[in-house]
Amino acid sequence: MTENADRFPPEWFAREDESPDPEFYTEPRLVVHIDDATIEAIRGYLADVLPPASSSQPRVLDLMSAWRSHLPHDFAGYAVGVGMNDAELAANPQLSEHIVHDLNANPRLPLADNHFDAAFVVVSIQYMTKPVEIFRDVRRVLKPGAEFHVIFSDRMFPTKAVGIWRALTQAPKRAELIAAYFGASEGWGQPTFVDRSPGGADPAYIVHAAKAGARG
Repeated sequence: MTENADRFPPEWFAREDESPDPEFYTEPRLVVHIDDATIEAIRGYLADVLPPASSSQPRVLDLMSAWRSHLPHDFAGYAVGVGMNDAELAANPQLSEHIVHDLNANPRLPLADNHFDAAFVVVSIQYMTKPVEIFRDVRRVLKPGAEFHVIFSDRMFPTKAVGIWRALTQAPKRAELIAAYFGASEGWGQPTFVDRSPGGADPAYIVHAAKAGARG
């Protein structure tokens, strides 16, 4: 029995389109999925929370990445993107390195333990079919005290979004679901919900939590 099935009903993670994800992502989609104002709100949020470039270059993990990362324009760290389409990832000017990897097929990231100063996923949490396992492995690759920022909006490819995400249409309920993922994967501090939605544009919500342990 999987970790998800232990914690949550397995039907929560069923999708309308259960074809292999690599087939869906074969062709690059060089488009953004949220409004420009929302992108800038996300950049502003990440500028506030990511470790500053000081004596050492911070390493950040952009999970389920694509051709844009929405990092601050002046970000000076080392960004590793993990996504599904090599052409999209190669076109991302803010990535220092990219890895093609299907997290739904294998939640184990091909990355070292205790390696990153922060991790984030932008408007893709709804596609995770094994979120508990993925959150647990994100915790593995983060340094103690580093945070995982789960940024979501109300846009999606509905046929690839899991059933529970489609059923929970209100942001607070979706935030509770993400907090439950943190809780089930264990080893995190208390999740916090943040609303950085710009007026008159797509919303921008965040649930974030820190890996247990003191920062080095």
